[in-house]
Amino acid sequence: MSAPQHPTEPSAPISEATSGAVLSPPADAAVPAQPDLPDPDEDGADAAIEPADLAEDDAGGDDLLVREGDVAADYLERLLDILDVDGDIDLDVEGDRASVAIVGGDLKDLVGPDGVVLEALQELTRLAVAQSTGVRSRLMLDISGFRARRRADLTSLAAETARRVASSGQPERLSAMNPFERKVVHDVIAGVTGVHSESEGEEPNRRVVVLPDR
Repeated sequence: MSAPQHPTEPSAPISEATSGAVLSPPADAAVPAQPDLPDPDEDGADAAIEPADLAEDDAGGDDLLVREGDVAADYLERLLDILDVDGDIDLDVEGDRASVAIVGGDLKDLVGPDGVVLEALQELTRLAVAQSTGVRSRLMLDISGFRARRRADLTSLAAETARRVASSGQPERLSAMNPFERKVVHDVIAGVTGVHSESEGEEPNRRVVVLPDR
């Protein structure tokens, strides 16, 4: 294990962006008319989905994140032992959250189809961390680089969608995504002039809509 590193009125039809395995439904599926635009997220970019429950100063926050990583590593090591799965655990701090990665070995069963097992393991790990620290955790778990690859795919998809919307002036809905995926898309869209993004719907069918600026 690596050491921790210290709508408003409808103005136009909205199309469904598709990009191979990145989005669903399949490209040949019929897309129903969706004239209503979403209400903006109250806090934007899905920021309210995973709020931190305790404000920390920079030093205290870093110490807490390091502790979260240590607790998560212990929890995941025990899990790997129980499952008799080989894997190394890397710890890091990325921005305002702890980051834990399991690498090496045959870990595809821990990722699952479209990352569903990974998402479940992340939630279990967050619960274990919160139980130990007394603070709700926003820890991010990756396994075999799945999230890194997904981030790259979504970054490309978001950039392409933003260019189309800016050029056509027509909003586009993306397929349903989890909070991590929506956050990646929102971040990309925020850096593109002439467009903005909002989220609509309820979990697990919440999705991003890319709209032209008025």
